[in-house]
Amino acid sequence: MSRDQVIGAGLMAVSVVVIIVYIWLMVFPPIDGIDMILLKLTGIVAVVGVFGILGWIGYTLATTPPPKPIEEIEKEIEEELKKLEKEVKEEEKKEEKKSSEEEEEK
Repeated sequence: MSRDQVIGAGLMAVSVVVIIVYIWLMVFPPIDGIDMILLKLTGIVAVVGVFGILGWIGYTLATTPPPKPIEEIEKEIEEELKKLEKEVKEEEKKEEKKSSEEEEEK
């Protein structure tokens, strides 16, 4: 078993145990009022979890710079293509020059 599989199996086992203990405490409370405390705690954790994630998403959206406009990206691509075409033409000229020099030597 790989390390990830062991961690996954452990998390699954802990989850099952927590679910069983939670249900047992809700159905058969050993202390009067613990079921209400448990429900309140569950509600608090749920609300904090959901709105914590929502706040994190909002923070990420607020602090992430907007993407470049497509037109700007297209211009950059066109400029790069022109540079590449220019380099290819220069290479072809150099090769032609070399081949013509070689022919003259023969």
